[in-house]
Amino acid sequence: MKKLDGKYEFKIFNEAFRDENDTGEQLKDYEALLIMRERTKITKSLINRLKKLKFIITSGMRNKAIDLDAAKQRKIIVCGTEINSNPAAELTWALILGLVRNFKEEIDNMYQGYWQTTVGFELKGKILGLIGLGKIGSQVAKVGTAFGMQVVAWSENLNLSHAKELGVLPMNKEDLIKTSDFISIHVVLGERYNNLITKNDLQMMKKSAFLINTSRGSIVNENDLVEALKSNQIAGAGLDVYEHEPLPDNHKLRFLPNALLLPHLGYVTAENYSIFYT
Repeated sequence: MKKLDGKYEFKIFNEAFRDENDTGEQLKDYEALLIMRERTKITKSLINRLKKLKFIITSGMRNKAIDLDAAKQRKIIVCGTEINSNPAAELTWALILGLVRNFKEEIDNMYQGYWQTTVGFELKGKILGLIGLGKIGSQVAKVGTAFGMQVVAWSENLNLSHAKELGVLPMNKEDLIKTSDFISIHVVLGERYNNLITKNDLQMMKKSAFLINTSRGSIVNENDLVEALKSNQIAGAGLDVYEHEPLPDNHKLRFLPNALLLPHLGYVTAENYSIFYT
């Protein structure tokens, strides 16, 4: 921002907008928007309200919150930055390890004066199912192999030769869901993957299995996941992404003991921010 200081008038919005009307009112005088991932939905109706808008710059690429067709019609330039895949892959493992070693409960108990109240289990020999084997999924697969896990993968466009190079076993979606001890999601949100994991899929999972999502919240049906966690249909979930962000204060996920939640930290590292802002 120091480079822009004195040359342009700019404002930083630290709080989420209440709704689209609030968004439109607060942004109506700006010619350029610099947005953080999918935090703010740039819809057709919003674009049409922002009469002065000329540029939209998003951190990272393939931001599904931007209506590109509407922007094109208005001749608004849309561009994005590069992004580092390391942080999301690393955070995936933080969630997996946190689930199997009961970090949430043990950390809470430690601060209350207790000592060793749970028993975890090891990763070696477990089956890691990856939905998506792109840059992030591939990094997660390599770590899984290092832990001695059997890694399997599915996606609609799975590269079989790439999977073979990584020592990853290709599977169809149903078999992956039924056999995996951990299911970790690493596909890009789009029409074919929206609402990909629903009640039927969760019911097919082992009761001892965990679901991890560091991709996008809308890939998993959130209501169905809440019910699966409440009923102990699955052992737990590690989540860094949600259908609505920030996650509302009273959201049901916040009150589930078998949900390990993070506030979308997957891309939040000094190294990644240096790519976004320099």
